[in-house]
Amino acid sequence: MISAQAWADTRRLWDYHQMGHTLRPCSVAIGLGSHDLGVAETAVDLYKRGMAPLLVFTGATSPTTRDRMPRGEAVHYRERALELGVPDSAILVEPRARNTGENIRFSRELLEEADVDVSSVLLISKPYEERRAYATARKLWPAVEIVSASSPMTLEEYVDSIGEARLVIDMLVGALQRLLIYPAQGFMISQSVPDDVLEAYDRLCHAGFTGRLLVTDQPSA
Repeated sequence: MISAQAWADTRRLWDYHQMGHTLRPCSVAIGLGSHDLGVAETAVDLYKRGMAPLLVFTGATSPTTRDRMPRGEAVHYRERALELGVPDSAILVEPRARNTGENIRFSRELLEEADVDVSSVLLISKPYEERRAYATARKLWPAVEIVSASSPMTLEEYVDSIGEARLVIDMLVGALQRLLIYPAQGFMISQSVPDDVLEAYDRLCHAGFTGRLLVTDQPSA
């Protein structure tokens, strides 16, 4: 049973992880590989709304996607986009990336090789990964403007889509931990984290939602 306090703390993290950017047309949309085909579906929706003339899907496989997406995350994203009516000519596939940093670096290299002029990127991720993706892209591709996007859904809707509340909370806690420790390792830009978010993170860690924490980190209080 998850307590009311834990749910309130989870909501603080959920709200913080989302950037709240206003969508606008960009040079390209990049869908970051994951277990969630909703990323590809959101990319298609934005493409059809004229937000980007070109889609890049990036991602290899991971332990959590190997069975569900045996041909690779980016390949499965492309197949879903084709099913939804996007022409093949509007899709590029980057099939090697195994983490967010590689998603950004390899997508940038692919676009440069294709001679695509990029001044802005519509960066599409899972809802709780918006801020992490943004911070990584700003570090690795500082010359372009980054607009963050994800499937429009509430925390409750996302929990229902995953089917396991504890796993979702673990993922939110793990994503925040990386925002705290990765800037010092050169993986992303540093961002201000409000005190109430840090306090919520600490309480969730102490409550045992640590399944996605890296072993180098401990709760800050």
